[in-house]
Amino acid sequence: MQKNPMTVQGMNSLRKELEKLKTHDRPQIAKAIGEARAHGDLRENAEYHAAKENQGFIEARIRDIENKLGNANIIDVAKLPHNNIVVFGTTVHVLNLDTNVESVYRLVGDDEADIKLGKISINSPIARSLVGKRVGDSTVATTPAGILELEITKIEYI
Repeated sequence: MQKNPMTVQGMNSLRKELEKLKTHDRPQIAKAIGEARAHGDLRENAEYHAAKENQGFIEARIRDIENKLGNANIIDVAKLPHNNIVVFGTTVHVLNLDTNVESVYRLVGDDEADIKLGKISINSPIARSLVGKRVGDSTVATTPAGILELEITKIEYI
């Protein structure tokens, strides 16, 4: 099975969520199921059915996180050679040559991507166009929103 790249921060975030699910959410839902069961007839007990549904969601999320962590190739970008080349995990400052607007992107695994936080998937069109480039290089990314012409202004290994 292919390992999926993940940053150390992404791994820590998933581990934290997994710990919360196992130590807080799972016991809470078990308690809610027990309380709902005590109310009698389970066939017409909406609280019981809602709690069982929530339990299913929690258990599915636990399995999903465990699977992601088990198939992760953890990459600590701080330990990579700082050779000023865009690679997985680097933070890249780019200038849009059409709009003259600067953006900052961190290249992360698919499960960590969050454009609101400036984290883009290594498999996204923008990230694929940046990988292997250096400061001063220009690149063209074909995105669903159109073609972007970008110039790399800074690369950080943080």
